[in-house]
Formats: sequence, structure tokens, C-alpha cells
Amino acid sequence: MWGGRFSSGPDAVMEEINASIGFDKRLYRQDIAGSIAHARMLAETGILTQNDRDAIVAGLAEVEAEIEAGTFTFSRALEDIHMNVEARLKEKIGEAAGRLHTARSRNDQVATDFRLYVRDCIDMLVAQIRTLQAKLIERAEDEAETIMPGFTHLQSAQPVTFGHHLLAYVEMLGRDVGRLEDARKRLNESPLGSAALAGTPYPIDRDMTARALGFDRPTANSLDAVSDRDFVLETLTAASICAMHLSRFAEELVVWSSAQFAFVRLSDKFTTGSSIMPQKRNPDAAELIRAKVGRIMGALTSLLVVMKGLPLAYSKDMQEDKEVAFDALDALSLSLAAMTGMVGDLTVNREAMRAAASAGFSTATDVADWLVRQAGIPFRDAHHITGQIVALAEQKGCGLEGLTIEDFKFIDQRIDSRIHKVVTVEASVAARSSYGGTAPANVLAQAARWKEILTGKKVEPRALTGRSGHGHGDGGVE
Repeated sequence: MWGGRFSSGPDAVMEEINASIGFDKRLYRQDIAGSIAHARMLAETGILTQNDRDAIVAGLAEVEAEIEAGTFTFSRALEDIHMNVEARLKEKIGEAAGRLHTARSRNDQVATDFRLYVRDCIDMLVAQIRTLQAKLIERAEDEAETIMPGFTHLQSAQPVTFGHHLLAYVEMLGRDVGRLEDARKRLNESPLGSAALAGTPYPIDRDMTARALGFDRPTANSLDAVSDRDFVLETLTAASICAMHLSRFAEELVVWSSAQFAFVRLSDKFTTGSSIMPQKRNPDAAELIRAKVGRIMGALTSLLVVMKGLPLAYSKDMQEDKEVAFDALDALSLSLAAMTGMVGDLTVNREAMRAAASAGFSTATDVADWLVRQAGIPFRDAHHITGQIVALAEQKGCGLEGLTIEDFKFIDQRIDSRIHKVVTVEASVAARSSYGGTAPANVLAQAARWKEILTGKKVEPRALTGRSGHGHGDGGVE
């Protein structure tokens, strides 16, 4: 299809390195949609006859149907999806197919196809993230009063609620949606009509094709239009951050589902066994999600390296943009689906969580805060006194709630019996009622806020049950 300048065909090795049909055939829907929009514009501007337009549009619809049905034969000799579609169109409608390529190039064609594809992927990923958020919100409401240890340095720090912990990931995913939607806004310009690099002398209407394909406007510079892959890089950046968030949660699920923690139990649907150890329940889905971030971030790095030294405008190097992007976006989509499934049917061991929250003197900060509020002691002094109280409890082999008032007074006479009201994990989480804090009422309020964001409807927060971590309830282990 481009052989007029050449007297012989490419070497087999050249064909092998040059062909992209093995992976870019997944762009067929976008390629055909772009060609139909282009044909209609050519007819509207008088460059193409109405009869040729009708034949092209009908023929492209038939080609698309063949691909959908699996009866289309893709040819490596034709290099890419554009030439494969055009060759089949010519077999169907004759020489009119050759007029379709008027006022465009494969350079602006592939740039358009790829933008349409990435835009579709963004829309799909945003929908998947919203589904995961909704599932996390649902579980957060169920566990708004479930007490668990909050960690810093993976050491027990302060008690928090499991619902609050789950909502932390809802916040992260919300930022992921924002980044993807922001990338989509910048992506949504049409390169079609930029031709090879300099535009075209034909009197085309680029606004018409942009509107037909759902773009906000045509691109303003033909050189940039055919050589820009920022839209892929931005999307892969957002995808990498999202995958990192999923990986962090996956790591926690791996730890929490271990026998040493036993905070949660993953269902049979998302675990596997061992070929030699019959007792094993391996959190393979979580581990694989944790690993996917490597290939997604790798795709971003790969494309950055491809693009970093390219002069304007198009270079064949840019053919390397698609495989990594396809793989990365597929991996993120699969990870989101798996995480949504795991969150939906995991079982929570509330007793184990509460017991762990009570260990490690996790209410020590509450004691220090009490000394500040009730005894008027400067916080730095209160911090030192509390450290002495923790040391005494450690010496006695009990938690802070196990110390008597005499024990407290032995450390500082300003302490009175009211101290016992703040050293329980229930009191600790209930006291964290500042905006964004872990208090159960806050969790329910934030869950309602997120429901409003997702649904666009006013939502009243659920009422507290007073359970505060005791008993299994719905979702507890058997």
C-alpha cells in the first residue's frame, strides 16, 4: 500500500520488527469510527462524493462486523490495523476505498485512534474505581464501630475504627479518579486532519470530525498533534498511582489474613491452596495485585524513555507506545476487579482486631491528652509522665486499663480516678471526633458524604449501633 517508491518487499526481519497488527488490532473500533467520521466530513466539504461516502460507511460497518464475529483475517504483511481495514474495505467496495485516505495520514490516524482508545479506558477505569469505592463505603458503614489498632512504622500506635481505615482508601481512590478525569480533559482534542505533520491543503472541517468523535476541539498544532503522547503518559501516571494504592491495601490484606494477625479471612474465591501443605490458604489475589504495580509503573517508565529523545514530529519509535499501555491498563482493570471482589466478601474478625488494639499501650496518648486537659500540664511534661506510666504498666505486666488509681498517683499525684475513663480503646476512638478523625460517628458521616458524591443524592448518615467492636455481628467470623 506504500510500495510505489520501492522495487522489492521488506526483509522478513524487517517485517517482523515493523508489523504492529499483532497488538494494535484492538484499536479496530476506534479506527473504523475515525474513518467513518472522516468520510462523512470529506463528503460534507465536497472532497468526496455522496456515493463514495455511502459506500465507504457501509463497507466499514461490514468490516467491523467481520472483526466482531471473528471472521476477519488479519495480515502481518499489511503492518497495522489501518492498512488491514483499508485493504478489506477495498476488497468490498473497490476504488472508492482509496479515496478515504484523502487529507489524512497514518500519523494523525493512529494518534486519533489511540486517544479514543485511552479515553475509553479512562471511562472504564473510573467506573471500576467508583464501584470499588462504593463497596469500601458499604463495608466501612458495617465496621464503623469495629476497633482495630492503628499503626505507624507497622507498630501499634493508637486505636482506630476499621471503617475509618477503609475510608482512607476511598479517599485515595477519589484522588485517582480526579487524576484520570483530569488526564481525560487534556486528552480530549482531535488530531484528525493534521495529516503527516504539516496539515493538508484540502478544505477539510476538523471541527466536524472532532464533534463526531466526541472531542472538545481539534488540536491546534499539527506537529504536536501527531507526535504527542502526553495523554498516554498522564494516564499511565494516574494508573501507576492507583495501582500503588491498590498494592498498599493488598499488602495489608496479606498481613491481616495471616494466622499471626487473623483480622480478616479472605473467601475461597480469592485464595488458593498449597500443593504440599493442606492447611494453607494463600492470599494469591492480593499478592498478584501487589505485584501488578511493577508492570504498570514499568510501562510508564518504558514510554518516558521511548519519548525522551524524539525530535518532532512522528518517529517509528512511537509504535512502542501501545503494547505497554495496553498491558498496563489491562492490569489495572483486572486489579480493580479483584480488589472489589475481595472487599465484598472478606470476613472481619472483630474480636481479634479489638484485642490487638488493646495491646501495646495504644491509649497512652489519651493519658497524655487527659493530663493536658484535666490537670493543666504542658504536653511535653505530660508526654514524659505518660512514658513513666507505660513503663510501670510494662513492669506490672498489664495494660494501662489494668493500673489502679494508686499506680497512677504513684507516678503523679495530680491524676485522679477520671483517668480510667480515657484508657479504654472505646473511649479513645470515641474521643477522636475532630473532622477527619476516627470516631464512629465521623465514619458514618464521611460514608454518607461519599455516597452523596457517588450518587448525587442527599444521604443521611446511618445511626450508631453501640456495638463498639464487641461481638461478631454480620460479617464476623464463625
